[in-house]
Amino acid sequence: MNEIQSISEGESPSGHPVVLFDGTCNFCSVSVQFILRNERDSNLHFATLQSEVGQQRLMDHDMPRDRMDSMILIDQEQAYDRSDAALRVAKHLRAPWRWAKIFVFVPKPIRDWCYRILAKNRYRIFGKSEECMVPKPELKSRFLS
Repeated sequence: MNEIQSISEGESPSGHPVVLFDGTCNFCSVSVQFILRNERDSNLHFATLQSEVGQQRLMDHDMPRDRMDSMILIDQEQAYDRSDAALRVAKHLRAPWRWAKIFVFVPKPIRDWCYRILAKNRYRIFGKSEECMVPKPELKSRFLS
């Protein structure tokens, strides 16, 4: 697995929110690229769930370290997963994408059920990579290692 190296010790500068994602999932990698292209303020930082930083963040928030089926958002030392993470990430996007946060009014069990269906089938539909994505040099500082 290629390691994404940038900020030492995996600390997010200035308390920026951190998105943890499955680095071998093609859908997840494309989603991160989508977020980077559509972010309003370049506030989010990223780490793969497989990385040392990702594994440490999972442990810090009492989450299973083998959990690769959900994007996790760490924001102000609070961990959000599944649809909660996706909707909180949407708040950081430009319009019209940030309007997706309106789905917070859909009951969480329904949102998470939809999320779990996509997560369960993501490798079959979108494929899997043998290596974690490597960011473009100009984005490297946004990825924790």
